[in-house]
Amino acid sequence: MNKRKIFNDPVHGFITIPHELVFDVLEHPYFQRLRRIKQLGLSDYVYHGAIHTRFHHALGAFHLMRKALSILRIKGIKITEEEELATGIAILLHDIGHGPISHTLETCLLHRVHHESLSKIYMQRLNEHFKGKLSLAIEIFEGRYKKKFLHQLVSSQLDMDRLDYLTRDSFFTGVNEGSIAYERIIEMMNVVNDEIVVEQKGIYSIESFIVARRLMYWQVYLHKTVLCVEQMLVKAIERAKYLISQGIELDASPALRYFLKNKVRLKDFEKSNEALHHYSQLDDVDIMSAFKYWQHSSDKVLRILCRAILDRKLFKIEISNRAFSYGKIRNLNKAAMQHFKLNEEEAGYLVFSDSTSNYAYNPKENRINILMNTGEITDIALASDQLNISVLSVPVTKYYVFYPKVVG
Repeated sequence: MNKRKIFNDPVHGFITIPHELVFDVLEHPYFQRLRRIKQLGLSDYVYHGAIHTRFHHALGAFHLMRKALSILRIKGIKITEEEELATGIAILLHDIGHGPISHTLETCLLHRVHHESLSKIYMQRLNEHFKGKLSLAIEIFEGRYKKKFLHQLVSSQLDMDRLDYLTRDSFFTGVNEGSIAYERIIEMMNVVNDEIVVEQKGIYSIESFIVARRLMYWQVYLHKTVLCVEQMLVKAIERAKYLISQGIELDASPALRYFLKNKVRLKDFEKSNEALHHYSQLDDVDIMSAFKYWQHSSDKVLRILCRAILDRKLFKIEISNRAFSYGKIRNLNKAAMQHFKLNEEEAGYLVFSDSTSNYAYNPKENRINILMNTGEITDIALASDQLNISVLSVPVTKYYVFYPKVVG
């Protein structure tokens, strides 16, 4: 069987699968599941073109990784064929642990389980399936391999993950402010002292990358309407879990039912195949299908939330640079209680407040280093002469409150 396939990607053009092991990983059901998980969760409620998947993104990141490794080889960096294959597989599988609706349900379907932890478990299971052929990929993914720069290409503040998702998400949302010169950034990469650096002539492209990331977060990823619908979804899942805990039956797929009924921790994935089996069957389809059933639920709270999400009759959202007062939240809660004839606990699912924050560039993480023409290596925040990157290094926090429009 010919396993050297070519994908025609709408963003990067032709993506070649260079090795039969990569093809076999792509064909595995664990990876095929990513076709059924949208990259941007419910962002298509705002940007209707944003229906691309985790599958698209993983392939794109793999493609950019091959480009980056090729450039580094040309510059004299020694990278073996085995290391190239392993690094490609590491970036291909970096998001394989993602759950339905992107990041949205990580906190309510699972108990303190991050998708990166699940990606590691998936990679270990796949390594068993492929008889140890992914061992080096796992070492690189976890940052344990001797060549640290390979891990930086997989996970850092300037990795192939970010270069692809900014480019891809900008393309599918139509938000041009997110466009970055990813090809030039890759061309300007080098390795010094086992760390990725960017040559000085690429500094403006890095500045643009950091600004684009800030703009994409507040215009797309943390857009107020996206925040609203995704938090409504979280509240619907929390309500469903509560009802099931009270012995009330709800229609749901076996996979979703498992996570609604059980408090699943990381140790459950590590010690048992049952949790991983159900998680591997869980995707966006399970969630939205359940909502189509639950919109007819006898429970008023669940019915209100599901109908509002399915029909896009979203709640009102207010955003502020300061936390909302207890009095304001209390008054909105009372109004919801009166209008919908709910008790205080039930109204709490319809009126809720929280905060969100974002770094465009975090100087406390692996820094983006610039290789100056003098040979000196300098943090981008110090090397930049066009932008005050230090300002973009400060996290921006916004507070929000959601509530049904009829009670506002």
